Amino acid sequence: MDLEAVRTFVTVVDAGRFQAAAADLGVTQQAVSKRVAALEKALGAQLFTRTARGAELTIDGRAFLPHARELLRVAERALASVRPGRRALRVDVIASRVAASGLMREFHRAHPEFELDVLMLFDIEAAVAAVRSGEIDASFRAVSAPGRPLPGDVESVRVLDEPLQLLTGPAHALAGARSVTLAQLAGHRIWMPGLVPGTEWAAYYDDLVAEFGLTIEATGPNFGSDALLDTIADTPALATFMGEHTRLVWPDGHGLRRIPVIDPTPVYPHSLIWRRDNPQPALAALREHLAAPRPGGSEDPVGPEGRTWTPAWARRR
Repeated sequence: MDLEAVRTFVTVVDAGRFQAAAADLGVTQQAVSKRVAALEKALGAQLFTRTARGAELTIDGRAFLPHARELLRVAERALASVRPGRRALRVDVIASRVAASGLMREFHRAHPEFELDVLMLFDIEAAVAAVRSGEIDASFRAVSAPGRPLPGDVESVRVLDEPLQLLTGPAHALAGARSVTLAQLAGHRIWMPGLVPGTEWAAYYDDLVAEFGLTIEATGPNFGSDALLDTIADTPALATFMGEHTRLVWPDGHGLRRIPVIDPTPVYPHSLIWRRDNPQPALAALREHLAAPRPGGSEDPVGPEGRTWTPAWARRR
């Protein structure tokens, strides 16, 4: 479909007359008439009737008008997606309540001039493929998991080491503790139904279990964070891990406890990944924003004497 003809049709509707539409478009009235006639021929329907008051829509014209406006909106979005400085910055944050989502909210507050498109991909393979294809501009991930080095055209930088906390219900044996050590957690059941084998977060917890002799159960369906909180609140034998920056709200009656884990503090290594040759101006601004010092950044000491733990594959050289 000829978008110029569609644009001319909408302009005639808004202007009310062919002559006024011609003036708005900067063309002759004859050109407007030809474009509308060509559109009517393509559609097989008459769109206007001419009256003394101007051009009035037919029944078919009124039916076509909302679709014509949507076609023009889609065309504008398509142009903006490749127009320098106009395309929205597309960033994968994995989930809406996690630390990466919080980092993007901070960036939006600091740089409201940039349009953002935040989405959530499932695993690192999908994220890296989307970064390489240009489908997204960046992704927050823990990289690189064992056996999964990043491709040469993808770059990454560590942006946040997020401390883990233990979440318990009010009747759990550790509910009254101000902090717990990893050694104290040995023998306690930690339930994390969202752990999916093959993902980078599953690799992280596999190494944590192996090094400190913990018991993490990933059994049962994952019904989301609300169902997880309900179960933890009602089951004294269960606890779960969550990031310090994960934002959760639960009912007052749950009485849940968020307890710091120390000696050492396990931290989840969030990195930003992007394609090296991506010219998106907002991406450069995001990288600069994340590089600025802030509370909870990857350089901050965590726990007693700053002792932290990450898997060997995530440690800096």
